[in-house]
Amino acid sequence: MTGTRPWTPCPHAGPHLQADSLRAHWSRLHRGDAEPLPDDPRLLDGWLLFHNGDFQAAAEHGLHLGGDGLTLANKAACVHASYVEAHESARLQRWLAAADQARQQQASAPDNPNAWYWQAYALGRYSQGISVTKALAQGLGGQIRQALDRALALAPAHAEAHLAVGSFHAEIIDKVGELIGGMTYGARKDVGLAHYARALALNPDSAITQAEVAQGWLLLEGDAAMDRSTALLERAAAFEPLDAMERLYVDSARMALQG
Repeated sequence: MTGTRPWTPCPHAGPHLQADSLRAHWSRLHRGDAEPLPDDPRLLDGWLLFHNGDFQAAAEHGLHLGGDGLTLANKAACVHASYVEAHESARLQRWLAAADQARQQQASAPDNPNAWYWQAYALGRYSQGISVTKALAQGLGGQIRQALDRALALAPAHAEAHLAVGSFHAEIIDKVGELIGGMTYGARKDVGLAHYARALALNPDSAITQAEVAQGWLLLEGDAAMDRSTALLERAAAFEPLDAMERLYVDSARMALQG
């Protein structure tokens, strides 16, 4: 997955957390993905690399460990590709590699919800990269939806999976319309809004949840959602981050406000 070429450095890399502070803040940092605090100190070391913004080292560490380390590897690759990597070809390659790695993890750990979630996330980002319309024509929409359904069946309180389902409906409706989206792909405005509401209820103090929901509201409701979308983005932009990951999320919210 990582290849030999160095990844673009994260602008927020640094010693934000130590092992003890990571344990103390684990619940907040992983409320969205429902990843449990690892018992293995070697895996915790890998997550420390991740939260301190050394995403390539974190991904390599997770791949080396295998098992639950694959979740670390996939999250590191996906977050880096989504929020740091500037080269489109590298982003697309990294998302596809993470999706493939997640499928392999599913074979050995079919009851791990994040094995399914990171497949869906990676394919969703890849779909945005090549255009949602093209991705739907390639059948990726069905793969994403099946993976998200499985993740939520295993972890009904997985806030980021609810967020991803909301975005699944919003992206399709935005690209092909509500009628065709509903008839062809099962995309529905009310279902998307319900999943966004659930994500906010489960993880209300997350900059990424706030930013993604704000943008999803605009896709689903247009100008009618402008005021509350802007207010939610402003909350995300004012968020006080704990680690490199949260700093990237705040940057994303601020860019959305500017755009």
